This record gives sequence, structure tokens and C-alpha cells, in this order.
Amino acid sequence: MEHFDVCVIGSGSGNSIIDERFAGKRIALVDAGERFGGTCLLAGCLPTKIFVHTADIAVQARDAGRFGLTLPAPVVDWPSIRDRVFGRIDPISEAGLAWRLSDPSVTLFRGTARFTGVRTLAVTLAETGDEVGFTADQVVLAAGSRPYHAPIEGFDAPELAGRIHTSDTIMRIERLPRRMVILGGGAVAAEFAHIFSALGVRVTVVNRSEPLLRHEDGEVAALFTELLSHRVTVRLRQVVREVETDDHGGIVVVTTDSDGIEYAYEADLLLVAQGRVPNSDTLDLEATGVAVAADGYVVVDEHQRTTCPGVYALGDISNRHQLKHVANHEARVVQHNLGHPDDLVSADHRFVPRAVFSSPQLAAVGATEEELVASGRPFLKGVQRYGDVGYGWALEDTDHIAKVLVDPTSLQLLGVHILGPEAATLIQPAIQAMATGLDARTMARGQYWIHPALTEVLENALLQVAPDPR
Repeated sequence: MEHFDVCVIGSGSGNSIIDERFAGKRIALVDAGERFGGTCLLAGCLPTKIFVHTADIAVQARDAGRFGLTLPAPVVDWPSIRDRVFGRIDPISEAGLAWRLSDPSVTLFRGTARFTGVRTLAVTLAETGDEVGFTADQVVLAAGSRPYHAPIEGFDAPELAGRIHTSDTIMRIERLPRRMVILGGGAVAAEFAHIFSALGVRVTVVNRSEPLLRHEDGEVAALFTELLSHRVTVRLRQVVREVETDDHGGIVVVTTDSDGIEYAYEADLLLVAQGRVPNSDTLDLEATGVAVAADGYVVVDEHQRTTCPGVYALGDISNRHQLKHVANHEARVVQHNLGHPDDLVSADHRFVPRAVFSSPQLAAVGATEEELVASGRPFLKGVQRYGDVGYGWALEDTDHIAKVLVDPTSLQLLGVHILGPEAATLIQPAIQAMATGLDARTMARGQYWIHPALTEVLENALLQVAPDPR
């Protein structure tokens, strides 16, 4: 049986571990995907944000009348929009594959891996179906996650083939539908609701809970739900019972609300965006002694080590953030620890920011108001409207806010939540402040804030909870 120094399972962030620091070692890289690369590159962060920017432009064009401009309605060329995205993404994937194939220190296995013993693997090759076995001194689990959907009657009906999609497939459809139902209320559902409604699709979002983005700060999530509902049909507190075809070859989504009332939503396509689950169940991890939590995430310590010596894990398979910047951070930790077992470094998950690139855009870091209340921790709250700062006037903004939560004694930031244009950019100074221990008053008054830049919305929110004492 062939032996390797290191085996990496997954061609996303795990693939980035393998660089010149591993020169002279024998590396096995296992890639189970149809295309080479991780979720972020192929079906997540990067392609969706290119679509989002196009959607933003379409919305701005339709809203131009607010600024005294009369513009023609956008003409949507879906094939051109789609091909612009994947005309950039696919060559990156292909170049990454070619690079790994050219690396003499790396043996690339295209197929699915499973453990047959302690750090002993069998890979079923996608091209031939043959099984190849090997061992490794060290193994990195970076196999990612996949879309999830609750069991629903009718999902597997042959007549609905091609009409039910996940985020893995929806961006490559041949033509835009007239009507789309999106199941789910998280970031994926919110972003695709923005994308497709901006391009002229009649979108209905059906979600089991209320509000959308329910894990976010309650005040912000409620406002987001209200604002998105101005552009798409939002149906909350509804459970999907079944899907079926209609008389015209479309799809019908049948739901029941909390009062037992049944609804039926007709669409051309159904997008299932109910979250993602880690791919731990595909690897037979019990054979190598790797512990897995009840919800499927691989258990790791602060050094990203699993319960099997020599086996590390990172990214969506082991952390619940499911964010590329977290996976990249963990990959750097694992990269160091693989080569320095006597000088381990730890992952830092204290201040993990997140963003939802919908309309409106949302960004957050730290605790929500609800979490602080539940923990009994005292806090001060500042909420600043975009429309009350200079650049907010230029935007004709009447809806959006920045919210800061601060410890009343130390004035350390506990949480920051921004809903509105450029939220993902505006929040970065707050992330830096939390990571470096900068207090709210020093942050607000210890530096210049460009006037009348949109960053003043964060400055003024800080000043509400930490006013200048002079």
C-alpha cells in the first residue's frame, strides 16, 4: 500500500496548505468535486458576489428617478451575465487543477475518500470506479459541506427533474424563470432573492421561522425582513408539505402556516436554500477514531487537531461559521502545526465577522442584543440612521442603520451590526477595534473620520454610547 507524508482531503482552503514549505514531502490530495476547487470558488462567495454586483446595478437603474434621472429599464441578458461569472471562475478552477497536476510532490486523486483504518484511506476514482488505498502520517480533513434540505414529499419525482435547484446548480441555469420560489431564510436565500428579483424574476421566499436572518441581531433582522419584502414576496412561519407539478409543467410548492392554513405557490423553478451540512458522514471517520458532534461537525481543539493523532480538520467540515475567511485562517493554523508539532499555534475565533450581500446588505461582528440580554451582561446601545449623516443624504437613504453594543465600564465593543449600503466595508474598523482592544471612545475621537464619507454612520453610532467628555 502506498504511503504519503501528508494527505489533504478537499481542494478548497485545504489545498492552499500545500506550498514550498512541504517541498521534499510526498503529498496526497483528494478532490471529490466535478470541478476543482472549494465551495467559495465554485458555488459560493465569488460567483454569487459577481451576480450580486450585477443585481445592484439593475436596482440602482430602476431607482434612478429618486435622484432626478430618467434611465431606460435594464434589458437583462442572462447568458451574458452568467457567462461573465463563469468565464472568470472556471478558468481559475482549471488553472488550479493544472498546477496541482504539474507538481511532482503532489499525487492528485479525483474521487471520494473514506477511511478504512487509522490514517488509512481508500479512494474511489471518479473516472474509472477503481479503488486505491494508501496511508499517511498526517491527514487534513477539509472536505467542506453540501446543501441541505428537509425531507419533502415529491422532491424526487422524475417530472420535477431540472426544476429543483440548490446554490450548487442555480447559477448555471440556461434561462431565467419568470417565477421562482426560494425555501429558506438565511444568507443564501437572502442573496439569491436579491439577485433574481433584480433581474426581473418574480420571487417568493418561504421560511419556517420569523424573521429572515433569524440568527442576526433581532432589530436588524426584523428591519431586513421588512425591507426585502418590499421587493419580493416573503411568507414566514410556513412549513413546506410537498411539491408537485402543475398542468403547464411548472412546480407547485404546498405549505402550511402556524394556524394550519394551506397555501400553494406556483413557480417555474424551486431553489432550496435551507443551509448546508458538513461532509463528515461521507468519510467513515469512525474507522480512524475521529469524533464527530451530533450535528455532524468534526470535533477539533484550539489547534485544529481532531481526536485522532495526526489528523487535523478545518473549514465547513469542522466549524459552524461556514465562512471562507474562517477556513483560510484555520488553514494557516493547520499549515504551521503540520510542520511544527512541538510549537503549535491556536486558531482565534473570538471576533468572526460575517456579511450578507443582499439588498439591503448586512454585516455583523460580535454579540447580538438578544445574546447580551440572555447572558445578563450590561451594555450600552447606539443606533445611527444612514439618513442622518451627510452621505446618507446623497443616497436619499431613509431605511438603514448602524448599531453598536458597548460595555458600559470598559467601553469595549461587544457587537456591531450594520444594515445598508457598503455594510461589509463599513464594519471593518469595528472588527479591527475588537481584535486590538480599542475602546469605543478612542475609536470615535482618537482619529479623523473623513467628512462626509459614509463611515460617519459608524462614528456617530459610537459617539452615542461613548460621547466626547470635553
